[in-house]
Amino acid sequence: MDSQNTFDIFIVATPGLEDMLLAEVTEKGFANPVASPGGITVQGGWPEVWRANLQLRGASRVLARIGSFMAFHLAQLDKRARKFPWGDVLRADVPLRVQVTTKASRIYHAGAATQRIETALRESLGVMISPEAALVLKVRIDDNVVTISLDTSGEALHKRGHKEAVGKAPMRENLAYLMLRQTGYTGTETVVDPMCGSGTFVIEAAEIAMGLNPGRSRHFAFEDLSSFDADQWAAMRDTPTTSTPLRFYGSDRDAGAVRMSRMNAERAGVADAVTFENHAAGELTPPDGPPGLVMVNPPYGGRIGNKKLLYPLYGTLGQTLLTRFKGWRVGLVTSEPPLAKATGLPWKPQGPAIAHGGMKVWLYQTPPLR
Repeated sequence: MDSQNTFDIFIVATPGLEDMLLAEVTEKGFANPVASPGGITVQGGWPEVWRANLQLRGASRVLARIGSFMAFHLAQLDKRARKFPWGDVLRADVPLRVQVTTKASRIYHAGAATQRIETALRESLGVMISPEAALVLKVRIDDNVVTISLDTSGEALHKRGHKEAVGKAPMRENLAYLMLRQTGYTGTETVVDPMCGSGTFVIEAAEIAMGLNPGRSRHFAFEDLSSFDADQWAAMRDTPTTSTPLRFYGSDRDAGAVRMSRMNAERAGVADAVTFENHAAGELTPPDGPPGLVMVNPPYGGRIGNKKLLYPLYGTLGQTLLTRFKGWRVGLVTSEPPLAKATGLPWKPQGPAIAHGGMKVWLYQTPPLR
């Protein structure tokens, strides 16, 4: 399988935000995008795999579907796995982990299937199998069809390589992007976060405005494949960035969170476009310039603790925004609809639930405040 061949590429989405990821994938020009529960399938070769990992802000992972065959019993699986052209993609010197799932197939024992595939890899290519390996081969046996995919990302894509300092219950970068996108943010307006935590919304907004690729600073699993072309990848990664006249603002009553945010912004290369201050949400005032977007992920019951103590906080936030932020839109993330209601803000109809940190959350949005 060389870089010119095309195959299915599955781009994993946050459940509930597939439509937002589909919009980004389409915008970035990937071929034949099709949405399904859990992600988007596109067509492409290895350069598209690299580009998806480098450029897509909303993706969780990128899987390359490198082949498939039929198998009705373990002996047949063993025989066909040994004939599979593993060497076109895998390197013998890179450890590998194998994950098998089975559904509605005559081969129903995932453990036995895993053993057969691992043995075929060891004996046909000399691959070292390790449960700690960063490179993961995913095998799905569904209706007797064996589909073989590689996780080309390695670490999940929300790990941009910049945020070393995180607070309690951090917002993942890819989820922050999808939520910003859902509010209509495109990188052409100011964003303010009055409970910024480790700065994710503010830094993500600044990166979008500056045209920075989210994967510019990190290593990917595909760099350890035999199909990898280092020169072509270097040329793809070396893209110009733009400056922005916009500024982005975060604040938090926790001085430690403000320090973390500043360090994270420095590592991300956006420190000149962001300002972080230490004060409570009730002290928030709008920056100079036209109205923009207030984006906030406040504490909520399942994430922080006793939600009864949070009603005054939400009420103060809502009153501050209604009084001082005329013309601004608001996006607010919470797992507790009554807390959103406690703000007194004019929310649009509630959207779909979004999976975040093992719970369901909702993104509440307002029109421009009057």
